[in-house]
Amino acid sequence: MRKVLFVLLTACLLFVSSALFASVSEIKLRLAHVVNEKDIFHVAAVKFKELVEERTNGRVQIDIYPNAVLGDERTLLEGMQLGTIDMGVITNGPVANFLPEIAVFELPFLFANAQEAYAVLDGPVGKDLLKSLEKVNLKGLAYAERGFRNITNSKRPVRTPADLKGLKIRVMENPVYIDTFKALGANVIPMAWTEALTALQQGTIDGQENPIVVIHSFKLYETQKYLSLTRHTYAPALIIMSLKVFKSLPSDIQKIFEECAQQAAEYARKVNGENEERLLKELIDFGMQVTQPDLNAFREAVKSVYDKYSARFGKYLKEIQKQLEELRSNK
Repeated sequence: MRKVLFVLLTACLLFVSSALFASVSEIKLRLAHVVNEKDIFHVAAVKFKELVEERTNGRVQIDIYPNAVLGDERTLLEGMQLGTIDMGVITNGPVANFLPEIAVFELPFLFANAQEAYAVLDGPVGKDLLKSLEKVNLKGLAYAERGFRNITNSKRPVRTPADLKGLKIRVMENPVYIDTFKALGANVIPMAWTEALTALQQGTIDGQENPIVVIHSFKLYETQKYLSLTRHTYAPALIIMSLKVFKSLPSDIQKIFEECAQQAAEYARKVNGENEERLLKELIDFGMQVTQPDLNAFREAVKSVYDKYSARFGKYLKEIQKQLEELRSNK
């Protein structure tokens, strides 16, 4: 009788274990972004997918949806809050509409180079803001890269802020960007990226601002003749997901997601850095006229932005500036 009970108990345990493994092995998630397969967002997404699927031995499958097929960035973030979108690679700017203080990273001319940005993003301030996203039902996994942003337009070279006067420049739907370009004297047009592409093609706006990789991958040289290397803002991107979906994952999978996201982010940063010089040369070959602007004039023009946001970003801005002072003094 004991032997029979032992056999039955063993069979039950095997059944339960198999059922649990089967349920875990069926985890399928959708990762979305709004840019094309040549963009650094896609590089980060593919690397994350490869790392997670390898680390979980296929227990998790991630399908990537590029080109805004699941919606623009605001739509994706709202879907993540509801749990209808699993995860994505999203520009920091739209994320700030849900967690305003995360826009502190995009204050104009805050970072002198990418290494300063990485140190802050991967340090206490960056981690604290990732954690704060849970207040709005989002789970920040890591900071990938959008990069330093530059101005393009179809009308004239931009060497000083005065050259922006009267130009209709698209910016992200984010107060920091809007106020920055108002301070620079541009006619500011906030809109989603998918709408901006159409507006550029139709000539209803004159220009936009984005990193070199975006200008290249979306062939903006076809509508934009002038590129000004302002590097006015460093823009992170977030590997981010629905907090509801994240909490539904087993704890070991959650840990794998966080580790793989950081690895994918660092990989994307490296690739972006290695490619930027080559992509810039190709833009010149495609006919873009590149100018080196007077950055001192630009910095002077945006001082009012710091006056406005220093109180709003409070401790975060002070902590970032303190960390940057320490980094620069140690050089």
